[in-house]
Amino acid sequence: MNPYLSVIIPAYNEEKRITKNLKAISSYLEAQPYSYEIIVVNDGSKDNTAETVRDLGLSIKNLRLIDRKENRGKGFTVREGMLNAKGKIRLFTDADNSTDISYFEKMRHFFDKGYDIVISSRDSKDAPGAGQVIKQPWYKRLLGNLGNLYIQILAVPGIWDTQNGFKAFRDYAAEKIFKISRINRWAFDVEALALARKFNYKVGIIPVLWKNDPNSHVSLLSYARTLFEVLKIFYNIKFDKYPYDKERQR
Repeated sequence: MNPYLSVIIPAYNEEKRITKNLKAISSYLEAQPYSYEIIVVNDGSKDNTAETVRDLGLSIKNLRLIDRKENRGKGFTVREGMLNAKGKIRLFTDADNSTDISYFEKMRHFFDKGYDIVISSRDSKDAPGAGQVIKQPWYKRLLGNLGNLYIQILAVPGIWDTQNGFKAFRDYAAEKIFKISRINRWAFDVEALALARKFNYKVGIIPVLWKNDPNSHVSLLSYARTLFEVLKIFYNIKFDKYPYDKERQR
């Protein structure tokens, strides 16, 4: 029988912090009334991330590792996890646990009301009460705000935080979106939301208090790449490069 929840964690060089965060996620899920699985997708890490997760599998229940030796990017890694998951709801969350797993409880209320996708936001314009407990450096916040305006103009109008790494999908929505998605790196969130709009999926937003991790892998170059990827998404949507019409008929 398939579990109620799949938690997908993309991991790249996470040896130093993944033990603490996997134990925190496992501890929370063990106390819940529903069935679950935890899937760590190793994105060609150069450290001992895979070995660490394998060892944790001896003590953490329902933990599964997808160990890919080649680095393909966060978008590719989340997609791999989503399409290998078995849960009726599939949540991806960052390995640094900057958005606490307990926020999933707020998401459940939206799913109970018939929503197809529920995302989290650090921006109070999306959901009152959202914010950053431990904030990013000022220049990253500025780049993020300017980048979001660009994202809203080209791809996903009306959502002020498209990038927070804590998003959940019904199984059918995850399979439909991630089977045709193409962005392999940082703008995959934007692509998923743009496709959700194309499919007329009902998207809910919860507020979170987010904690910045100074060891984040997001660099200034990543911001530039994201902007280029958003342009590709705009082009693909505008000129019908996604096979979503065929997918609707299945």
